[in-house]
Order: sequence, then structure tokens, then C-alpha cells
Amino acid sequence: MAEVGVGTIAAGVAKAHADVVLISGHDGGTGASPQTSIKHAGIPWELGLAETHQTLVLNNLRSRIAVETDGQLKTGRDVVIAALLGAEEFGFATAPLVALGCIMMRVCHLNTCPVGVATQDPELREKFAGDPAHVVNFMRFIAQEVRELMAQLGFRTINEMVGRADRLEVAQGGRALEGQGLDFSQHPLPARSAGRTSAAYCQIPQDHGLDKALDNHDAARLCAAGARARREGRAPTLPIRNVNRVVGTIVGSEVTRRYGPKGCPRTRFSSISRARPGRASARSCRRA
Repeated sequence: MAEVGVGTIAAGVAKAHADVVLISGHDGGTGASPQTSIKHAGIPWELGLAETHQTLVLNNLRSRIAVETDGQLKTGRDVVIAALLGAEEFGFATAPLVALGCIMMRVCHLNTCPVGVATQDPELREKFAGDPAHVVNFMRFIAQEVRELMAQLGFRTINEMVGRADRLEVAQGGRALEGQGLDFSQHPLPARSAGRTSAAYCQIPQDHGLDKALDNHDAARLCAAGARARREGRAPTLPIRNVNRVVGTIVGSEVTRRYGPKGCPRTRFSSISRARPGRASARSCRRA
């Protein structure tokens, strides 16, 4: 959620090898959200996005993580402003839902959606008149407006535009009530010169250390023979510590990739035996 200090949080998750950081504005929210949480949570995404981008650039982290923003993005102009403030990915939710027929009744959690969007009631679902082509057409209009504005600004790609806040001007005498009387002179708009392109958008994939994962190190090798022969096999006790996350997931995905969602003909779930604190033993590798 866009808030004062969100840039520090973004820097932390970037150091923790996150791939994407999403800055959500106070205007967004699902139809099931309470009115108070939608209207009074966080600040505009423009402020949080600008702070996040600047913090990541100052700490030399911007090139390692993609920055996304959302919160009532509705037009190509919104996309262009978000890119100039530092975003390279953009989330659309409310507008495509409206294109599909949503009338924002905010009863998604009650199963009583009158237009059949968020309901499992057969009678209400019959009232759904949306078409995927409506969303496709809407997004085409968004892309067309973005391209027109990019041409006016002299940009060829989104990456060239990311962080170019020098092409923005703060509107004076805004008509919106929430914009009256606000001083943006000290607002930390991200600065990027026209010739500087490094570290302004995500260019370096994060190293998640999957090559060091227990599955790739030991489990996959021990289960390889059983997977090829489609038979059960037993693996010796493997040391599992709190740094070994989702043990068995990579092995399971490999079985699914080879033999489909049903897995091996005699597949059964693996069992984990009791072990002393700090060590757990995967006594069988029956998925393979």
C-alpha cells in the first residue's frame, strides 16, 4: 500500500530477492472491500511510486526488481504518468471488470451479484452479458492512447520512459478538492537525465539460489531413477532445516512435467517421519 516510508520496504524486499514490488494506491480495492478500507487506506499511488523508485535507485537496487503499480488505472494517460514516475508494470482490475458488465454493487462476497460477475448462483450467472472481446478492445484503446502520448513525448519504448519525471509538471490550481492547498515542492520526484538508462528499470534477474535448493541438490538426483522407471523408491534420511523451503516441490513439478497431472501410475504422497528438533527426514519419495 502506498504510504510514507514504502520505499524503505521496497528496498528490503528487493534485498530479499523479490522479483516484483507492487505499489497500490488508496483508490483501488475489490468490490468486496469495506467502503472505509477503500476510501481511507494509504495515499495516492503517485506518491508511493515516486518514493519507491527513488529509494531503489539511490540504493542501486532498481535494476534488480520490477516495479508495478495499480489503483484505479483507467486511461493511457495514467499508464504514462506511472511510467514517468518509475513503474514498468501496470495493474488493471476495476476498469476491465466494468467492461465486462460490473456495476460496482460491492456484494462480491454475498453471492448476490445482480449482473452475474461474482456469483455461483446459476440464475444470476445467466444474467452475465460480458465478453472477453470487450476487455481486449478496452486494452487496445489503452495501448493506443499510450502510444500516442509516447510519440508526443518522444519515447519509443516504455523502458525509455521509466523514471523520466523531468517530463512531468505539477498542475497548478487543481480543480480536484483533494489537490487544493497541497505543497508538492518537497515531493521526492525521481530524477533521471535523458542520457542515463542504467539502473532505471529491471535489467538483472534475481538470483534465488534454486541451484542450492535441497530438491536440486539431493532429492531430484535420488528420485531420478524412480521417475524414469515410474516406480516407487526410497531415499535415505535427508537433513531439512528452516532454510530449506517447500521441499519436494521441484521434484513434484518434474514428475508433473514428464507424466502429466496424474503423475506416476502408483503415485502416493510422500511421508515425513518424526525427527529431533532441527532435523526432519523424508523417508520416502513416493511421488517419483
